[in-house]
Amino acid sequence: MWTTGREIAAGDVAIAFMTRDLIQPFVVEPGKDLNNKFGYYRHSDLIGLPWGSKVGSRNGKGFIHILRPTPELWTLGLPHRTQILYLADISLIVSWLNIRPGSTVIEAGTGSGSFTHSIARTVGSSGKIYTYEFHEARATKAREEFERHGMSDAVTLTHRNVCKDGFTVENVADAVFLDLPAPWDAIEHAKKALRDDRTTRICCFSPCMEQVLRTVSSLNEAGFTDITMYETLLRPHEVNEVPALPSIATATEKLKQHERKREDKRMRQIAASQAKLVEKQQKRKRGDNDDGEGSVEDTNESKRLKTGGDDESEVAMVVEGVDVTSRHQESSVQVQEKAPAKPAVSVETDSIEDAGQQQVVSRVVPEVRGHTSYLTFAILLPRVVTASYASANEASKEATPDS
Repeated sequence: MWTTGREIAAGDVAIAFMTRDLIQPFVVEPGKDLNNKFGYYRHSDLIGLPWGSKVGSRNGKGFIHILRPTPELWTLGLPHRTQILYLADISLIVSWLNIRPGSTVIEAGTGSGSFTHSIARTVGSSGKIYTYEFHEARATKAREEFERHGMSDAVTLTHRNVCKDGFTVENVADAVFLDLPAPWDAIEHAKKALRDDRTTRICCFSPCMEQVLRTVSSLNEAGFTDITMYETLLRPHEVNEVPALPSIATATEKLKQHERKREDKRMRQIAASQAKLVEKQQKRKRGDNDDGEGSVEDTNESKRLKTGGDDESEVAMVVEGVDVTSRHQESSVQVQEKAPAKPAVSVETDSIEDAGQQQVVSRVVPEVRGHTSYLTFAILLPRVVTASYASANEASKEATPDS
């Protein structure tokens, strides 16, 4: 399936990866150019480069990465001929149908080949895929792609209307996948194609609920069990790495330091205002009236400075000196010009350790990707088990006396 070499060679199918939403598959052919909004690139310049190389454009507009094709990349970049299955639906179908290496799978509705490429990798060289497409032009295009991608040995494509003509094989399939406008018309044919010596599974892809209801009725009539329906919705998560949050002790210490700085600043402002007042009174004593603030008042007059909220905490400042006296205290306290600076407290060691740590944060994107389809699953039990159940039921009926 595709190339297995380490380097790009002529004739290989390659994926030009430009952005997450812009992927372009192409065939490497010497003499041709690849043109896009990131510049132009000669195919001959790509030959011999290792897969995954970053290639700059010849006109300096940008660069692209040349990737080896995978089913996931092919699903994102394939040319759409019909509605396709995407990775969310494909992964659920492959898991529920129990598709694994060596399995034999029948697909009705090849379309653009997205699902075929994915299960071809799953079944491997020991498995087999029978795929059917009723549209001749789409069948021809898909067959050419399968041959170009090296899938011809594992995939057999047939142009056929399976709803009317049925499948070309019987009693060989481990799983059946129906991507049809009317899957209920193909359920009886699918039952014949499934193996009768083991438990097999079927999945029907339907875009609306009315199709699901008719499909469920047909599955019940055909003898399938464990019928269930799923709707797959994709909710992206944005995962980022951010600095770790500090510990409670570190945050508390930082808050304390911030409060101490505010208190130191307040005390410096009080000391500065007191120093200015003292200097002003000294100028008045020397008879310096150049400041134009009016006549000199009595030097023994005192002014009051409120530092609290109530009257009892009011503080009187004596103009002649620098002593600050409380109204309710007789002792005086010498006011310094600047409040004494308190020694800074060092941050704890764990804050330094927290600064270098990182933590992963996941944020869910609010909008959910739109509905694509409903997936209806069912199980078909082996014929031996079914016969034994039927015999047991008949025996129980015979043993029950008629009323």
